[in-house]
Parts: sequence; C-alpha cells; structure tokens
Amino acid sequence: MDELSINVVVADRTYKLTIERNEEESVRAAVKAIDEQMKTYATHFQYKDKLDLLAMVALQFSINAINLEKQVNFSEKGLLLKLGEINSLLEASA
Repeated sequence: MDELSINVVVADRTYKLTIERNEEESVRAAVKAIDEQMKTYATHFQYKDKLDLLAMVALQFSINAINLEKQVNFSEKGLLLKLGEINSLLEASA
C-alpha cells in the first residue's frame, strides 16, 4: 500500500485524509466539483450557511449517482440478453 496524507477543504473546513496515492487525483477532483457546485448554488439560491449549500450538493450528487447506477444496470441487462442470444446462436451452430 502506498498511502498519502493530504488536506482538503470542503465548505471552509479542512479535513486531513489518508488515501491511496492512486486515489489522489479523484479525491481532489471530487473536492473541486463540490466547491464549484456550492458556488453555483450560492449565486442562484438564498441560504443561511454553507451547510445548506453542502446539503444541496450532496443531494444533487446522490441523485446523479442513483441515476447513473440505473443506467448501468439497464445497460448490463441489455448486454447480458445480447450475450445470451449470441451464446445460443453459437451453441446451435456447433
């Protein structure tokens, strides 16, 4: 294991994380995406504090993850059906 300690700032709070070195790019990209989305919400909506913004970002990212999972599952089912058809054709011609 090649671990790395990094500090990230989310909603003006600093968090020290210990991650795998190969995860650093993804973690930093996630922090940047959260920050950018919080700025977008801040300019378009009223809020009391950054926790409100963070909650909306968490909700949006969760919805996106659920929708992506649904798409992947749908694609996997279609792929499995097609592979089954191909396998049946190959078995029939053998």
